[in-house]
Amino acid sequence: MKLIKNFILTIILVSFASAVHAETKMRITLQLPLKAHLGQNLLVFKKELEKRSDIKVEIYDSAQLYKDKEVPQAVGSGAIEAGVASITRFAGTNPEVDIFYLPFLFDSEKKVRKATKAGSKIRSILDPAIAKTGAIPLYYQAYGSAIMLSNGNPMKTPADFKNKKIRVFGKTLGAFITSLGGKPALISGSEQYLAYQRGTVDAGMTGVSGVKSRKLYQVMDTLTVTNHGDIEFVVVANGKWYNSLTSKQKKAITAASKVAEKAVRDDMANIEKGAYDIAKENGMNIVKLSKSETKALKEASSSVIDDYISRTGGKGGVGDKLVQAARKL
Repeated sequence: MKLIKNFILTIILVSFASAVHAETKMRITLQLPLKAHLGQNLLVFKKELEKRSDIKVEIYDSAQLYKDKEVPQAVGSGAIEAGVASITRFAGTNPEVDIFYLPFLFDSEKKVRKATKAGSKIRSILDPAIAKTGAIPLYYQAYGSAIMLSNGNPMKTPADFKNKKIRVFGKTLGAFITSLGGKPALISGSEQYLAYQRGTVDAGMTGVSGVKSRKLYQVMDTLTVTNHGDIEFVVVANGKWYNSLTSKQKKAITAASKVAEKAVRDDMANIEKGAYDIAKENGMNIVKLSKSETKALKEASSSVIDDYISRTGGKGGVGDKLVQAARKL
């Protein structure tokens, strides 16, 4: 009888061990709160992946594990299986990724969609470059156009930027501010609320969806719709972890990524409209630029594109190729 019990116990333990071994965990770090649209989009990815595979997704939002700037290193080193980061966070090793932040280069949703589509000429250059850091791009998360926040006066002309300390979230965006006579201050998304509240900066740059999710309307009263850059986040997975997966698991990730990427891109217009509505309801002054004001800012910041090309291989280099590809969209 004892032998039978021991045999049954062994079978149970082996079965349990096999089940545990069969389950693959995918932890994803996100700097934004889960209620933000990027967090909601990760829930779409989680649902789609878990119904297609044995991979269990765990989302750690609100920078519980890593700040945005720490994600490339954390994912690339294998400290965590996956993460979400503003694509500019890879500019330290791959400055060409800042193509999306060149002033007024992507001035329509149609151009943005073409540029960010899987397999596009732009992504066929960017994705392999990012992958060399050890973090493989799974899909891009749309965050909308860049806008300006201030208290009192809007940011409509180069004169409005002059000598002002302005929050940015990337080197090329900082170059845009410098070209207009301002003083850029690199501050992460999770820290910008306090920066505005304490007066650490005079103005700030963000995406309008962040105004809603981070309640920035509580500390800034004016929103200028500059649309001077396209803000893209990228979901990346550790290369060694990804390559250890089965073919079936990889296919499931690809399928889930495709669904999630389309969902957030298709809903971006509604997401931005909702954010603008919330901003208005909370008393923000929404200021749109005239064509002449947009032209003036574009002309004043044209040197940023020249500097970008110079930093990414010069004429004929990778940055130049990306700019030419963007202009043909």
